[in-house]
Amino acid sequence: QRGNLVLECIRNVGKEFGEIVADYQVGRTTGILFLSLRYHRLHPEYIHTRIEKLGISYNLRILLILSDISDHRDVIRELTKTCVINNVTIIVAFSFEEAGHYLTTFKQFEHKPPDMIKERVDKDYSSILRSSLTSINKVNKTDVETLRTSFGSFSGVAKATTEQLQNLPGFGQVKVKNMKNAFEKPIRNNATMTLSHYASNPKAPAAPTEQSGFRARETSPVWDIELDVDGPGDKDGSSVFDIELDLN
Repeated sequence: QRGNLVLECIRNVGKEFGEIVADYQVGRTTGILFLSLRYHRLHPEYIHTRIEKLGISYNLRILLILSDISDHRDVIRELTKTCVINNVTIIVAFSFEEAGHYLTTFKQFEHKPPDMIKERVDKDYSSILRSSLTSINKVNKTDVETLRTSFGSFSGVAKATTEQLQNLPGFGQVKVKNMKNAFEKPIRNNATMTLSHYASNPKAPAAPTEQSGFRARETSPVWDIELDVDGPGDKDGSSVFDIELDLN
């Protein structure tokens, strides 16, 4: 990797050359293999050999791909399958600059806790109210402040009528409809309710099958079973059964 152009794009972290299994070691338990798709087309067996040599040397094994060809979708799809089978994380970069940025970031976050990149959600009432209401489609943070000022609490917003919501600035018919559906529309859809109804009422009439595209099953044939008690038995004295099938 000494002549790799990606080395010039690794900045703000120290670099040291040594004999390692991976191409880049960005942590004690993280190893990265670098692969150019142009080189992969010429030597398709190369990456399989490198992954095999990695073995279990690292807890996190990454394949950093440089997409430097135009028709890259099929190649990346096949490499993704290979990575899934071998428990390797795949990352695609479309320039040396982007690949260097990935390597730099991995090294900088070597000793950072995982919760550092976790979304921080404040636990005060205003933050929870804002997070809850903005989950409704079309409702933004400005709308949340308008709702809080007008109705005072989450309960007041939930009990607001359609006319009250439409009188607020920035609330059109679509936004008001989304809010009313969020607070009043049942969570269970019609299909689930229909299945639950027939499960609790076995004697209820069957649902129409024409809409679902299925054809009703034909009636099973009638079986007439007659027991001939007076007929000749077997040697052991057992009775003989005469079974007649009436298909009409």
